[in-house]
Amino acid sequence: MPVREVTARELAQALAGPEATRPVVLDVRTSDELRVASLAGAMHVPMNELPARLDEVRALAERPVVVLCHTGVRSYRAAAFLDSVGIPAASLRGGIEAWAVDVDPRVPRY
Repeated sequence: MPVREVTARELAQALAGPEATRPVVLDVRTSDELRVASLAGAMHVPMNELPARLDEVRALAERPVVVLCHTGVRSYRAAAFLDSVGIPAASLRGGIEAWAVDVDPRVPRY
């Protein structure tokens, strides 16, 4: 089954909604990448730490989970992994690059 993807604009709209229904944004990039550009309020769990930190993600999964990376490849794989362990997740199509282009040009591109 393919992973569900959301666009940067769809995520921005969801994040602007009522707090109780806002998605949890899970950033799976490295700490170095996070220092370059980040999305306020995102939970940082590097891709290589995700299997060991599933309990942290599961604790927040009563809200929708949207996984974020640089261009959407790692987030797609991470969302597929989360789905496989029973945590429904979507991938941000195009990653933080798409966010910088389509939503917030103040976010640095790299």
